Amino acid sequence: MSRFIAATVVVSFCFDAQADDAMLTVPLSSRVNDVQPMTGIVLWTDNDQTDAQPIQLEYSYMTYSQVVREDGQFDWTPLEKLLTNVASRKHQLILRWHDTYVGKPTGIPAFITKKPGYETTRGKSEGKPTEFPDWSHPELESFSLDFFRAFTDRYDHDPRLAFVQVGFGLWAEYHIYDGPMKLGKTFPAQEFQIEFAEHLNRCFQETPWMISVDAANEEWSPFSTESKLRSVKFGLFDDSFNHMKHAKENEPNWKALGAERWKLAPTGGEFSFFKKVDQRLALAPGGPHGIAFEEQASKFHVSFIIGDDQPRFQNKDRIREAGLATGYRFRIDKFEASSKRSRIVVSNVGIAPIYYDAYPTVDGQRSRISLKGLLPGESKAIEIERGGVSPKLTIESNRLVPGQQIGFDAEMKVP
Repeated sequence: MSRFIAATVVVSFCFDAQADDAMLTVPLSSRVNDVQPMTGIVLWTDNDQTDAQPIQLEYSYMTYSQVVREDGQFDWTPLEKLLTNVASRKHQLILRWHDTYVGKPTGIPAFITKKPGYETTRGKSEGKPTEFPDWSHPELESFSLDFFRAFTDRYDHDPRLAFVQVGFGLWAEYHIYDGPMKLGKTFPAQEFQIEFAEHLNRCFQETPWMISVDAANEEWSPFSTESKLRSVKFGLFDDSFNHMKHAKENEPNWKALGAERWKLAPTGGEFSFFKKVDQRLALAPGGPHGIAFEEQASKFHVSFIIGDDQPRFQNKDRIREAGLATGYRFRIDKFEASSKRSRIVVSNVGIAPIYYDAYPTVDGQRSRISLKGLLPGESKAIEIERGGVSPKLTIESNRLVPGQQIGFDAEMKVP
């Protein structure tokens, strides 16, 4: 059964036969009571609460070595299985590709690590033996570019995939704060980072991709200083959202990477793990440190936040309420119809745009105008060449999995 209630419009009036195009208000009552697709609180795919909680998104890491065995040979089976499982729960996936994880072997495919001259660095991070890639080897740079071309050729238009996160260093979070940080060796040179970002900007034509706010660090990243990267459409994720020193340590990174970047690409992240209270009180009325989640979410215009532990601390109603405070939310301000046409005014009353095409639709006839990019507080007036005595209004998108629907608020009565 769908997690959303489609707005159904029933009109019980007759049109004047001599005024074929007379527009009359269509009575309409609808309320967004459930988290909208591509927004909300996010659980990991292996969380046993994914089926039980009011969520739309699930999250997973994946290494390059999981799908690449030999040079130019891709086995997408592990990713296919993951995407299919997530979609079967009427959810979409946020996927993060990474090559370095504390306490684990490298995520670089073996055919690269065995190349002559390639040297895996082995060191400790957070006290655990960890393998770091060799970014001085040209084959690794070439592989990275080839990989994302192959990945986007196959998955850029896949509705099972909501957003993609990429990056370098520990967990692909654009830092090696503990371990052998060597620019051009365990971390890519800035010149290649620029090439990589421009390459991804060409490869991802539909699916938004995101990088960590830690990419603002000028010491090892060009993203806050290189002018040519300002027009690249990457989103931002913050894996220490709303921790005690967020305003001092994290917020400057958001600003350095573009205070209005959310208008072009999604922003999100994960509740902080710095202190136990960061998770336990993440959705408490005053948050863990005096700022409510809704206030912080609105400030940074987030579409989602990973909160895998939240079912331990909050009930479903609170998780749903928090999810509804993220991303877009549509309201129908006007719905008029004649015998042949409909006129609709749609507003975004959420805190962020929708980043995929979504179309107001009357009786199966989609508008020519998309709601993609409609900013909070903005409206669009739309006409559709479909009317009649009982028009049904929905919002349709090709970027949904079966069982998902985009809802809207509306409360209109015939004068």
